Amino acid sequence: MIGFLFDLDGVIIDSESRYTEIWGEIASRFHTGVADFVHKIKGCTLEHILSTYFRPEDHDAVVGILKAREKEMVYDYCPGACTLLEEIVRSPWKAALVTSSNDAKMARLYAQHPEIRSYFVKIIDGNMVSRSKPDPEGYLMGAEAIGAVPGRCVVFEDSLQGVKAGKAAGAYTVGVAGTLPAEVLAPVADRVVPSLEEIDFNEIVDIQKNR
Repeated sequence: MIGFLFDLDGVIIDSESRYTEIWGEIASRFHTGVADFVHKIKGCTLEHILSTYFRPEDHDAVVGILKAREKEMVYDYCPGACTLLEEIVRSPWKAALVTSSNDAKMARLYAQHPEIRSYFVKIIDGNMVSRSKPDPEGYLMGAEAIGAVPGRCVVFEDSLQGVKAGKAAGAYTVGVAGTLPAEVLAPVADRVVPSLEEIDFNEIVDIQKNR
């Protein structure tokens, strides 16, 4: 069994540039003092971000800003995402979504794109994992959910933490550049592409068959 495991933001949904703006606004208000903060948190759950970078007394205010900005967001598909997902649906193989997003974020996504659930056998969100990326927990759960050995899975990720998580799980990991430059992902990922439009489905299946 070959499996396909996808991150959400910056891979399936074109939202990472907006999240960078939102977290930049939050960081400017609460002065985290962390260099490159908006990129270091990519792929992390909200609970991890709050507990690691913010004082407990600021958590409610940070969440309030985030929720207010998220309500305004429109979730568009990234280039090539639907085409690749539809190819997987037509194939004998299965896909799972592994995201750090919480229930509220996912509810907004489903309201805008109810069809997205049909692409995945399992959707693993941030409430289902205890350890944030780069820990491989989420991707190991995703592989198990679709009945695939992690080493026979392909992970698609746009963040450095996510790519590291995919590699730690033992998967063939494709970095999708955009959120980060290709040269940042290349030393860790097995392959880097500018978008999912560059993925040849039959080629990627053949690579997995020969691993």
